[in-house]
Amino acid sequence: MPIITRKKLVYPIRSTLRTYLTQYNREHNLPIQYTDLLRYDNSAALFDKRNRDTLWETVYYPASEANEMLSALKQIYAILKADGDMSVTGHLTIDRVDLCCYGNTSPFRVRVRNLVNDNFDYFYIKNADASRIYGLELEHILSPNRISYLTSNQTLIEEHIAGIPGDMFFEQRINEEGLNPVRLCKEFVKFNERCFVRLLGDMHSSNFVIDVTPDFDEVYYRIRAIDFDQQSYEGRKSVYMPQYYRQNQPIIDLGTSVLTPESVRQYQIEERSLMAGRLRVEQARIGDLMAAMRFDLIAPEENVTSLIDSLNRHYGVSRFDGCRTMGDIVWRSLELVTIH
Repeated sequence: MPIITRKKLVYPIRSTLRTYLTQYNREHNLPIQYTDLLRYDNSAALFDKRNRDTLWETVYYPASEANEMLSALKQIYAILKADGDMSVTGHLTIDRVDLCCYGNTSPFRVRVRNLVNDNFDYFYIKNADASRIYGLELEHILSPNRISYLTSNQTLIEEHIAGIPGDMFFEQRINEEGLNPVRLCKEFVKFNERCFVRLLGDMHSSNFVIDVTPDFDEVYYRIRAIDFDQQSYEGRKSVYMPQYYRQNQPIIDLGTSVLTPESVRQYQIEERSLMAGRLRVEQARIGDLMAAMRFDLIAPEENVTSLIDSLNRHYGVSRFDGCRTMGDIVWRSLELVTIH
């Protein structure tokens, strides 16, 4: 079972990655930065509907700054959602700003409420981490999911990814009537394969959501990662395989009971084929991303060395020899997808 015992280092955005972000319209001039949100003068613990501590704190800003801060947050939301068109924010208000003190990047979560129909949305403001940005880009390119995010200097803005948190789904819904266990477990196999190929780690049940879509005679599932901090950082291959996390045991047990080894192998091959197709379509973009990632420092050298050995043994090859960075390893892993 993979256990991450040390807090991951945060790596800044360097010039090569900044050039990529600018080229693909991810870099913007924003009215406030992450550090500006740290100027709150009061906070209160946030509890959920069942009166359980969420481990988030709602923060409050001095009266002299509050209006300016809330106006800037609405502008950021317009940039993220409507390419900066402020006309969409006339009926919106910033309902709440929460801080997560235990996360690697200590994110702020901003709740935006529609005054007309009381609907609300979220977005996140974080201290930018290069590892996380590479994870977001790889998710955007290699998965069936599109990711909306912005950067500004060392600030990262992320959209909210909707879905039922994996741990909540396993606790409340995995045994409910109407569940299609084969479709759910098939999606987990494909999710596991995507994570391993692109080396996204720490995908235990609290770090992904399950999107449930009813059809006219069936239910479809999609598992989406929501935390990209552990992109290509750890040196153990098991960290990049959700199947080995104790928190995911409910879906592992379910899959063992409804899927055959032949079916699992079929779904793995299907997902690798889909990733190969996405790589061909996004050949220029993935090339530009790898040009930055392969020369960037996003993990300790000893982790790189350890992962090279693990992947060579796993695939029975020596093609990972000569990799100097985590970016090199990801590139060789993606090459294996296109070869096979």
